[in-house]
Amino acid sequence: MITIESADKALKTYYLDAVSAQLDAISPFYAAIEKHGTEVYGKEVKVAVVRSDNSRVVAGTEDGDLPTAGANRYINLTSTLKNIYGTIEISDKAMRASRSSGGAFVDLINAEMEGLVSSAKVNFSRMLYGDGNGFVGNITKTSGTSLYIDTIGRVYEGMCVDVRSSSAIMDGGEGLTVTSVDYGNGCITLSDTVEGTLTGKMIYVHGAYGNEITGFKALFGSDDIYGLTRSGESFLTPTKFTVTSLTEEGIMENIGYLEAYCNSRPNMILCSYKTKASIGALLTGSKMQYNTTVLNGGYSAILFDGIPVVADRYCPDDEIYLVNTDDFVLAQLCDWAWLEDEDGKILKQVPGKAAYSATLVKYAELICKRPCAQGVITGF
Repeated sequence: MITIESADKALKTYYLDAVSAQLDAISPFYAAIEKHGTEVYGKEVKVAVVRSDNSRVVAGTEDGDLPTAGANRYINLTSTLKNIYGTIEISDKAMRASRSSGGAFVDLINAEMEGLVSSAKVNFSRMLYGDGNGFVGNITKTSGTSLYIDTIGRVYEGMCVDVRSSSAIMDGGEGLTVTSVDYGNGCITLSDTVEGTLTGKMIYVHGAYGNEITGFKALFGSDDIYGLTRSGESFLTPTKFTVTSLTEEGIMENIGYLEAYCNSRPNMILCSYKTKASIGALLTGSKMQYNTTVLNGGYSAILFDGIPVVADRYCPDDEIYLVNTDDFVLAQLCDWAWLEDEDGKILKQVPGKAAYSATLVKYAELICKRPCAQGVITGF
């Protein structure tokens, strides 16, 4: 007979390893970067990186003085670990109905875990390209109960959101549920009517403001980062290239700039699905050799000058990121783990409900150890 105890054991011994393996392949970029706890100190992440290499290698005369050794210049990157949670919930009725059938119980748990993995992949991918605050998109106009969003691909039915008039001001509604999404027309409806003018306001993931990992929107932005003032600090500023149209020559020139001036060759090109198709068309139209490769996690990618081009739904259509994944690390206190109570139990009754819940957790932060060696192409 299936019991709460046996369900707990299954979640600990079998499902945790299976889920962790699937979540390690959230995206090609995520699969390529290092993940460890070396730089974690308590609740903080501290990474000491070489800002510039001042060691001296010079030529000299046969009987002249030897060059004086210079010291490397270090810079300390500091951030806080972010709390990332994933919860499954099983009703008591469903649990009791499957107690006499091991197969029914497995199907029940599998369905919950598949939903958890799917949600984790979507939300973690969004965080990788986000600003650390859960920004989803801008409300461009309204029509009746419909809100038109400029990044409709980031919204899904059932999503819980906040409406803000600015990044720091909650003004428009909190904890609202997206009841429907019309991807074709780029609009959504919310569970409650929001008072006031909504055009120009912003949609954020509910409760995420200031609590998400430091993603690309923050890295390639202008605000201070990793506990340091970015103004006047070239090491903390990625290279931005502005082009009027998307061409092979333009992309190649910008890759070459990073190699020549930043001493770093990008090993991954990140863009939207629309932009990936445009790059593929460029290669085909110019009769360049069109190669593909398979990345970690089983992802297929086309190659541009030997560099894999990877598409992601959360990458903007008007930006192409030229990154070196060796410069990134996901600093984590631990891999995905179940929250346990004092008795070591994972499944707990939801207060006031005839249901049981279990929560996966990861404490982590994304750090780029060489922001200046990353590039973004915009303007096309």
